[in-house]
Amino acid sequence: MSSNPDQIRHEIESTRAELSGDVNALADSVKPGNVARRQVDKVRDGVIGVKDSVMGTAEDATQTVSGAAGDAKSAVRSKTRGNPLAAGLVAFAAGWLVSSLLPATEAERQGASALKEKAQPLTEELGSAAKQVAENLKEPAREAVDQVKASAADSAATVKDEAASTAGDVKDSSQQAAQEVRQQS
Repeated sequence: MSSNPDQIRHEIESTRAELSGDVNALADSVKPGNVARRQVDKVRDGVIGVKDSVMGTAEDATQTVSGAAGDAKSAVRSKTRGNPLAAGLVAFAAGWLVSSLLPATEAERQGASALKEKAQPLTEELGSAAKQVAENLKEPAREAVDQVKASAADSAATVKDEAASTAGDVKDSSQQAAQEVRQQS
């Protein structure tokens, strides 16, 4: 220790600051929330250790997924180069895929259930309207089919008649040409 009063004051302030830091750290370590957090972390680390030993580490899975994603990314990039619409569709599809892999939250399940309940009367109404429209279209569809059949039959008869007429004309022309050839020889 020094006999210089300024130096003694400085040492006292340094010691006080160190002591204050130690007291604050001790107070933080004994807070109930921090004690509980440390206990939860210990349990979580134990569970993760067991899970990793059973299923493999998340790092292994991450590397595998990362490699596959890199390959897919380069393939998609080469296929969509110069085509922003295709790139947008691929990005949308990838987002949709990722979102479908995430489990639904309780709020989403409740929202879907409420929406389903509210949409039920509309669904029934649309179903009955669709049946009615289908029923109303049956007769016009039958009439259209009958008209197509009749038109096809008429067309077939016309083609047959024209083919016979053309065949007769070709036969007559051939006979005339043969006679002319005989006369010239």
